[in-house]
Amino acid sequence: MANKKSNKQLWIMLALIAAILVAILLLPGCGGRTGKNVQNEAEAATLVKAGEQAPDFTVEMFDGTRIALADLRGKVVLLNFWATWCPPCRQELARVQTDLIDRFAGREFVFLPVSRGEEREAVATFREKQGYTFPMGLDPQRAIYDLYATNFIPRNFLIGRDGKVVLASVGYEPEEFDALTEMIEEMLKNK
Repeated sequence: MANKKSNKQLWIMLALIAAILVAILLLPGCGGRTGKNVQNEAEAATLVKAGEQAPDFTVEMFDGTRIALADLRGKVVLLNFWATWCPPCRQELARVQTDLIDRFAGREFVFLPVSRGEEREAVATFREKQGYTFPMGLDPQRAIYDLYATNFIPRNFLIGRDGKVVLASVGYEPEEFDALTEMIEEMLKNK
């Protein structure tokens, strides 16, 4: 009898875990879903499109310094919105050090990741657990994010030297990230 009760509890636990995983992937703010409707929703939620001037902002970085987007004019900037709880964000951030920061070191490029809607403590725990040391911005009130979009992460806004958005993307796909990296390379070659 105890064995049947134990098996029933195990199945209930497995069902709960599966339900939680499905809920995370279907969260409206995380780019885990695909399909035409989601693409249309993501497009509608994008407030700044390619060809438009990137809205200026000043972000407090994790180390307490402040960076204004206007001060980065003349450089290629990849503005990335993410959250610690978002699986596609985590996948994308895992590639950043090698594929972006190390590859473009010493060149006129800035990777500017901004944590959307999370307090410093959550970002600190995440950074420590992942071993990340690269700069990260904090946007606990979503003031910066709300200039660029209304929903969905991860989000990337590739901003040219002139301050205009060259590409706005939503979600994480390895092939798209590779194409984004190549686009940055081409932008850095052209002055």
